[in-house]
Amino acid sequence: MGLEPYKARYTLQLQEWNERVFKRRGINYVIVPGETLSNDQAIVTGQVLDAHGRTYFGMSQLMNLIRMMKQGELNSEDVIYFEDMFQPGIESLPYILNQIDVGSRPRIFVRCLAQSIDPDDFVHVWGMSEFMGHYEKMVDSFVDGVLATNEEMVMHMKIAGWQSPIYNISGLAFGKDEVQSRVASITPFSERRHRVVFSARWDQEKQPDFYMDLIEGWYQRHPNKYVEFCVCSGGKLKSNNQNYMLRTKWLESKGLLTIYEDLEKNDYYNIVNESRVVFNCALQDWVSNTVSEADALGCNVLYPAYRSFPETFANDHTRLYVPWSIEDALDKLEKLLEKPSEHLGKISTRNDSTIDRICDILERQGESMLRMTTDYRKHTRESKF
Repeated sequence: MGLEPYKARYTLQLQEWNERVFKRRGINYVIVPGETLSNDQAIVTGQVLDAHGRTYFGMSQLMNLIRMMKQGELNSEDVIYFEDMFQPGIESLPYILNQIDVGSRPRIFVRCLAQSIDPDDFVHVWGMSEFMGHYEKMVDSFVDGVLATNEEMVMHMKIAGWQSPIYNISGLAFGKDEVQSRVASITPFSERRHRVVFSARWDQEKQPDFYMDLIEGWYQRHPNKYVEFCVCSGGKLKSNNQNYMLRTKWLESKGLLTIYEDLEKNDYYNIVNESRVVFNCALQDWVSNTVSEADALGCNVLYPAYRSFPETFANDHTRLYVPWSIEDALDKLEKLLEKPSEHLGKISTRNDSTIDRICDILERQGESMLRMTTDYRKHTRESKF
């Protein structure tokens, strides 16, 4: 049960990444189709996926899934895997499953991308947390497992009182070969432009103000040392805070910030492939596909030592900065602009195996990733690679 494709989001590649692994492992799978509301692949309402398109696609998927169940195409040997915990119409499943024989009931797993357990998720920006919390409790009551992307997300699920089996897949679905195939060749670091790329959404939970502070801090420290600081967007650059947009336009007018927008994936990858650092200051990326993409394309990455990122970086202090410290971020940035990290490539390789870890769980081979004991926090300090 995948997500609808958007050119501005990684969902355009997600199905291909999954299918490559399913085929390699010899898994008998079916992609349940959904119906798209429009063909523009644009996020018009909302900020992560289009509110109308997401719900329309999800409900049409459920209709197709229910038809398959009615026709006897699923049984207890099958697994329904949802790429997102939020799936409009999902209440149909417990309603049906509770009224059919055990032999016809497939197991159900959902992947949690954020939800109301994340204090910085967009559901709080739009005031959806109250009803979403009830929705999550409903899903938690009947699924066979919830997949978390990291140990910190597990902790948030625990304090929310979720009771279903929780697994830490420790990464995001990613296809390293597929991403690398989209550029002609990986540009040697010495031939790359002194450019810093910001590729998260320009919304408040991604802290674009911090990035703009960093830009101004760079030129206060190095008034005569030009670095191209840019922001890349798959659509027109927009924000859920208009103050950011005003400051963005001012920095752009001063030649301090470059905006690349309406980018196709290959255009973005070519920019990263010619850049030296991808910078992030998000509060809640929960691993972030941008780190895997940059790392796969030979670009250094600099992220805050916050929430999921220490696990994602295997506690690499050279590429993690003290959260909210412009000074420490600048210190680390200076070094990463000059030479490639000795650990370059390891993060993307780790995330490249995430779908395999998911498959292990679905095939009842994921006990090491189960987080149901009271000492689940013991895993936090562990380096995963």
